Amino acid sequence: MRERMGLGKPTRAVLEEEILPFLAFSLREPLRRLPVEVKENLLEIRLRLGRTVMLVTADGDLTLPGSPCLDKAAMDQTLQFLTQSSLYAREEELRQGFITLPGGHRVGMVGRAVLEQGRIRTLKHISALNIRLARQVLGAADFVLPYLVENGVFLSTLIISPPGAGKTTLLRDLIRQVSTGVPALGLKGHKVGVVDERSELAASYLGVPQNDVGPRTDVLDGAGKAEGIMLLLRSMSPEVIATDEVGSPADVAALEEALVCGVRLIATAHGNGINDLSHRPFLRELIVRGLFTRVVCLGNSCGPGTVEEIRNGDGSKLLGPSRKLKGKEMADASQAHRSAALDVRYGEGRIYSCP
Repeated sequence: MRERMGLGKPTRAVLEEEILPFLAFSLREPLRRLPVEVKENLLEIRLRLGRTVMLVTADGDLTLPGSPCLDKAAMDQTLQFLTQSSLYAREEELRQGFITLPGGHRVGMVGRAVLEQGRIRTLKHISALNIRLARQVLGAADFVLPYLVENGVFLSTLIISPPGAGKTTLLRDLIRQVSTGVPALGLKGHKVGVVDERSELAASYLGVPQNDVGPRTDVLDGAGKAEGIMLLLRSMSPEVIATDEVGSPADVAALEEALVCGVRLIATAHGNGINDLSHRPFLRELIVRGLFTRVVCLGNSCGPGTVEEIRNGDGSKLLGPSRKLKGKEMADASQAHRSAALDVRYGEGRIYSCP
């Protein structure tokens, strides 16, 4: 399983070439002096006015050594670099609370909201930044995909997981593989339309996806899910539509319209396993209406990215705690996709490699 950052560059090169030029001069040298192992595990850089710079890594949080509390001069200089000295020119992005950098890296912002007719028009007095390094795990869907294909046909799939358990990572790689096609599974490449409301799936910069989303994928960046799904249906004739974190009656209606048009679906939703279907009317509605043929539940029982269960739309189990993968089944699943990073514990797969 391979991580893709900065078109294949290691994280330390991405940090040097794609992140540091947008930071205040006073922050650059402390970041350059970080140990290589910290750079390679870096996920986020958190800048908070009047506080020390925090680094979020795969191994936990730490403060940036050799860096004092972030003062207003360093924050203002960073904002100048991020916005090319014009917050006004990035006002549309600021309304969404983030700016996308070349390479697909996303900078979240908070501060004082400026309202217009009760809605956020822009932000001022920026007080904190979250620089989130774009990261793509190629092969994250290798273990799951054989369960989502029958006779060469991809089946509409809902991914349920709590925050941080890998649903967006899995969705991103499903998009790539469904678009590319997987001959070993008899799966031809499909035209995929992606509604990327928060620029997390394709990490688009100036409309161009920075992540590998496959050769037959069209990305609608920054649009709301319900409106975006209808636009893709009208304009791009997709065979599969993918979107992240569906969460409203309007989303359900748009997904249902896509299904009526013969389009298959890939979507994610927040939840703590299949039991959430009975407690959350919205999730239950997705299944009751027959929008999804497969439900994949991710969790953390063996660490982030554990595939806890895979079920049919009728609720019957394909994989779960009461049905362990053994012997030939496990070998067949591994060989079908040739995934060297497959790790199965107690019958569950991991979409991430285990340490």
